Amino acid sequence: MARRAEPVLTGPVRTCVGCRSRAARSDLLRIVVVDGELVPDVRRRMPGRGAHVHPDLACLDLAERRRAFPRALRVPGPLGLEWVRAHVQRIHGPNRDDGGLGRC
Repeated sequence: MARRAEPVLTGPVRTCVGCRSRAARSDLLRIVVVDGELVPDVRRRMPGRGAHVHPDLACLDLAERRRAFPRALRVPGPLGLEWVRAHVQRIHGPNRDDGGLGRC
């Protein structure tokens, strides 16, 4: 079975839990769990298991729909996304005009 050609990425590569595409670690936002809430780890230094997602509402919504965060972070039950959603909205601003498609 032939593999499809993917661009060669240099440096650390991670998979977005939303769209499942591989990207450079610097292009993704690391998410960790703190007291049952998902928290963005902007400096990538917080302890514990992390999940990576494109800093985009489309990927975030897709990851939430797929219940990808509890699975990737190996924690039971639903997790609150408020902190992460607020961080992503702050990055992109409220007047984003991409038709809701985002990066994915």
